[in-house]
Amino acid sequence: MKSLKIASSAVVAVAAFSISLCAASSAFAADELSLGNPAGELAPASDAAANRPPATFFTITDVLAKLDRQRGRGPNAIRTASLAPLNTATDALPAAKPLPPVGAEPFGLFTFRAPENGLWRKWRGLESDLAREQTVLEHCRENAAGCPPNAAQFLRLINAVKSRSGRDRLDEANRAVNQAIRYVTDFAQHGEADRWTAPLATFATGKGDCEDYAIAKYIALSEAGFPREELRLVLGRDRAIRQDHAVLAARLDGHWLILDSRRSDLIDDGDLDNFTPMFAINERGVQLFAAPYAKRLPLGDELDAAPAAANAADAEWTGVEDFSSSGTQLPGLPLLL
Repeated sequence: MKSLKIASSAVVAVAAFSISLCAASSAFAADELSLGNPAGELAPASDAAANRPPATFFTITDVLAKLDRQRGRGPNAIRTASLAPLNTATDALPAAKPLPPVGAEPFGLFTFRAPENGLWRKWRGLESDLAREQTVLEHCRENAAGCPPNAAQFLRLINAVKSRSGRDRLDEANRAVNQAIRYVTDFAQHGEADRWTAPLATFATGKGDCEDYAIAKYIALSEAGFPREELRLVLGRDRAIRQDHAVLAARLDGHWLILDSRRSDLIDDGDLDNFTPMFAINERGVQLFAAPYAKRLPLGDELDAAPAAANAADAEWTGVEDFSSSGTQLPGLPLLL
């Protein structure tokens, strides 16, 4: 009898434990359903899916807009996630600016600093000569009686140029220098293939070649008040007669005019069809002409302007007047692309 009571108590205890486990499992399942299953997962029981609350979808843009409205930025404030705020650092490359179709230099080209070569040495030597002659001109302005004849002649030319304005000033400089100098090659005058002479030295002999004409016009206009940054000594090639040639380019009212030793009239740079420019020289030093991309087809991923010379890295101004007549393509000459 006692054994039977013990057995009955054990059965009751087991039943009570089983009931408590079932209750705990049901409560856990209810909590799990109230939290909701992640999207895309299937509930283990078929009736659990029917009791699951509907999924809520949202975008980052919606969240940012809600936060903006809560922070008092207005009911219609919208901020997209793809736009970085101004105070946020980014490694994204800025949008490339398109190159202008025409350059601001003579002949509608661009220029960049030329590599160190013989032209740089010539220009620096000429700058030293120009500085010495500037001292002579200042002395002549203070003491006309002690002024050398060549300096006095050049000063009269400067004053005549200064008395004009606009295009007439350029025209006066071109005509006066062309009339004051007789063309002679450097080899005939100095026994050298190419020598650059400062104006007073040129006016002392009354002789010179194309560079000497251009240099004298450059200084005359500068002394007369024409801005040097608007002047360029341009070295290039006259393809019509296959000779190296130098001219002076002057920018007036946004347009470049050419002062040529072989013409009394000014020439628009667009009308100098047979002249191929290679180097531009002024107070910035020696610049190499480069063709804008709008004038040629782009190659690959090029981003910088390319030299206007076919082999500009090796090209140098020679000053030689005569070239071999063989072939139509001259070596080392710039090509407008």
